Amino acid sequence: MKAILCHRYGAADELELGELPEPQAGGGEVVVKVAAAALNFFDTLLIAGKYQIKPDFPFSPAAEFAGTVHSIGQGVTGFKPGDRVMSYSAYGAAREYVVAKASRLVRVPDNLDFERAAGLSVTYGTTIHALKDRAMMKSGETLAVLGAAGGVGLAAIEIGKLMGARVIACASSDEKCEFARKHGADETVNYGRDDLRAELKRIGGQHGIDVIYDPVGGDYAEPALRSIAWRGRYLVVGFAAGEIPRMPLNLPLLKGCDIVGVSWGNFTEREPEKQAANMDEIVRWCADGKLSAHVHAVYPLSETAQALKDIAARKIMGKAILRI
Repeated sequence: MKAILCHRYGAADELELGELPEPQAGGGEVVVKVAAAALNFFDTLLIAGKYQIKPDFPFSPAAEFAGTVHSIGQGVTGFKPGDRVMSYSAYGAAREYVVAKASRLVRVPDNLDFERAAGLSVTYGTTIHALKDRAMMKSGETLAVLGAAGGVGLAAIEIGKLMGARVIACASSDEKCEFARKHGADETVNYGRDDLRAELKRIGGQHGIDVIYDPVGGDYAEPALRSIAWRGRYLVVGFAAGEIPRMPLNLPLLKGCDIVGVSWGNFTEREPEKQAANMDEIVRWCADGKLSAHVHAVYPLSETAQALKDIAARKIMGKAILRI
């Protein structure tokens, strides 16, 4: 089978399109013929050796995929060859066939195409866990989303609106702010031009921002936290800016707020039943047209390097998808 392979840590252009033996399903496993795989920002870190996960060489990037069941292993009863499914892993989906735990598979309805389904697990899965399980966000609260035009940012806008929040989308350009408005944001802040803290203070008013969703970190973290409401929740989702911020701990003391970690990967392992319920809801919303699962661009497998470079250059609004 064809696969994009990382033989050593380095730049995207060092990835190679190679051949591997077709995998076999073990007990409780399923082999999926991949129709589409999704790339995320952390894939750029993974191939550079800058991510917390360090796979053995050679490995493939891409943690999300959708396709059809090819074969099943011993003990698998819920699926059969030909079933439309989607799933996720830490890496390894940029190839023609992948092995997945049957317990992680989610059925894809006929009215949801594989390219949108491929990009649901990580971004929308992370976000529903963050807003529902970690922030316990309530209808009528104000949600500020940093990095609002990226994959998880877009998911936060759309799920936030479905949960009844007033959504403030924060992004680095007017183009990205306009994209966020088209996907439901009530207000926008261009932090590439304007002062983030001042704008969030203005929009949040005396009450402040109830929930801050931050997949960016870096220099934007502290200004965002300073705008938070009494008993607000600051969600630590990731560090796309490249720098892990060091927060002054007097801020949560004075504001009575919570700094809440969002470790979706650990959540899926520790609470698989809740994860399955979350994904059933996400798929249903997407199939019903309530979530866009917006695909910015679709690349052939041979152009994986270009897709990763576009992600690193912040050119992608929504998801970058590989067509296998």
